[in-house]
Amino acid sequence: MMRRLIAFVGLGVATILTLANPAGAQQLVDAGNQGDGSGGLAFVLMVVMVMGIWAALFFMDRIRRRRNAEEDSVN
Repeated sequence: MMRRLIAFVGLGVATILTLANPAGAQQLVDAGNQGDGSGGLAFVLMVVMVMGIWAALFFMDRIRRRRNAEEDSVN
């Protein structure tokens, strides 16, 4: 289970790096135009980013609590 999760995360990171590489320092999503829906896309991408950060923090805290509980049960 853990090996599959690590492989999935690694593949995701590699995909993002591959897709972002051609853009370089350019803006990936231009939300400045009106009427073409680009503002909605920028908002959705921001929400995905915030949810990803939240999920990472949640699972890091979960791992820390589990590790602390295991240490307490050993001592």
